[in-house]
Amino acid sequence: MTDITIYHNPACGTSRNVLALIRNSGTEPTVIEYLKSPPDRATLERLIAAIGSPVRDVMRQKGTPFDALGLSDPKWTDAQLIDFMLQHPILMNRPIVETPLGTRLCRPSEAVLAILP
Repeated sequence: MTDITIYHNPACGTSRNVLALIRNSGTEPTVIEYLKSPPDRATLERLIAAIGSPVRDVMRQKGTPFDALGLSDPKWTDAQLIDFMLQHPILMNRPIVETPLGTRLCRPSEAVLAILP
């Protein structure tokens, strides 16, 4: 059992780079392919809170239905934005990494280094 978890999209170069950095540190993380196994509401809310960023900052726009759904409109509450991420996991930006030293949205890839043991 590892104490590092990565919410990963293998099609994403940044996500692959972060996974390689974790593995190069000598740890095999728990890999959650969030498009196949999306987090539930409680997990997503916990991750966003731990990152400490606004919900919108954890959302991906490029290659997602973000614009088609009008999610840049300030009318959407955080709870509603989370609802959209639960309905469309591709809206979740990646990779998100949890370690005993913190939780980060690791963009750029090197951001993971600050939370690796």
